[in-house]
Amino acid sequence: MWHNDIKLTKCKRGEGEFFTEKQVHGGKKLENTSIISRISNALFGNKNTTITTDEKGKTTMKIGIISGSVREGRNSAAVSEWIHEFAEKRNDGGIEYEIVALANYDLPLLGAKLPEDRQAAAGAAIQAWSEKMASFDGYVFVTPEYNHAVGGALKNALDFLKPEVADKAAGFVGYGSLGGARAHENMRVILGELSVATVHTTVNFSLMTDFENMSNFVPNDYHAGNATAMLDELIKWSGALKTIR
Repeated sequence: MWHNDIKLTKCKRGEGEFFTEKQVHGGKKLENTSIISRISNALFGNKNTTITTDEKGKTTMKIGIISGSVREGRNSAAVSEWIHEFAEKRNDGGIEYEIVALANYDLPLLGAKLPEDRQAAAGAAIQAWSEKMASFDGYVFVTPEYNHAVGGALKNALDFLKPEVADKAAGFVGYGSLGGARAHENMRVILGELSVATVHTTVNFSLMTDFENMSNFVPNDYHAGNATAMLDELIKWSGALKTIR
């Protein structure tokens, strides 16, 4: 993870000594500054490098809130609306939040053979999903937990991606018997392979205490603390990683 790379560099190499561009990014030149140093500066140095708005106040960073369940009667819709409303009320200057419902993308199983009459529609769905995910600078994944892991539909959808999400950041909002905690750990492994940096703080809703009859979403107020911390971390990392893309 990028965060660990920065710590390792600072502890063992010294504040002013970073890995070279050739070592980190295959020799690609980035304004004579190494990737690690640019991220480090955005996170720990110049406070103005993380989020900026132009003179007209236009959006400079987009965060996608990915509603990751396709189940009929899914709880992810209400949870996604909650985190979207919470994020909007923060009035983060220059940041736009958008809900993306995975259920709106009729993606095929990756690698499955499709009849000819379904191929065009499947190709269009894959293209739309790819373009939508590529349009964001960071993500909040809203996901339930199934059998100690993320749901199959979201895993399949992520398998269609790589360059669209690379060098971006993600946070998690989950729900389940343990608040989706094990799904989040599963997601960290998957997103790590896709070159996505995941933030530390998560938001975890319990089916027993934050839902009535496991279906009517009535979140407790104390979740606001973790939601604030998660979004703070996500904005910081999304802004920092934007400097290297």
